Amino acid sequence: MSRTSDALLGTIDDVARRAASNQFYPKATVRCADEAVFRTQLARDLACLLDVDEHVVAWSSLAAEIAVHGRFHISDLKVTYRDGVEELLDAVERDGDPAVTEAFACAGRRHRFMTRAEIGSGFRLQNAKDILRYAWCRTPLNDRIRLLAALDEAGSLRISEVLPVFREIQPMTAISSMILHRYLSVDLDEAPIGPETVIRRFQR
Repeated sequence: MSRTSDALLGTIDDVARRAASNQFYPKATVRCADEAVFRTQLARDLACLLDVDEHVVAWSSLAAEIAVHGRFHISDLKVTYRDGVEELLDAVERDGDPAVTEAFACAGRRHRFMTRAEIGSGFRLQNAKDILRYAWCRTPLNDRIRLLAALDEAGSLRISEVLPVFREIQPMTAISSMILHRYLSVDLDEAPIGPETVIRRFQR
């Protein structure tokens, strides 16, 4: 039995009960369709990336199981994309078990392993974690309209240029919330979010 399978086997109910006792950060989510439970911090990190992926409609955790090597493998995440495609994801340190992907494929389901190197590559994960701290916040209507009106006029603005717009809430709390809830768009891959980061209206 592979290391990957050892870590991921059991019934969905059993694994969910064990995972529910684990606390991984950040705790807030945006597009989770049900209770968010994770077996590892790496799986939580992968879910952070899903919350800032503009192609993702929703995701859920520990949502699918398949018989592999005579036992059950339970995927970390199930993702629904804007084009209607569903995909199962597992977060692994290095290599996943090809038998798992093959078993899901035989059942007509897409499956993919995501390695630590892929999940942590570049600046996206750190930026996602930074703004997810504010996922439970909402930008007041007055501040939201002022910022969107300024963007309608200018097209795009640097964060440093919009700080005076906010009167009812801290600027980065407001901007982070508006990114997560798809009012604003920023490049999360280029660099850590900072004063020079350019913000635009989210294109739906």
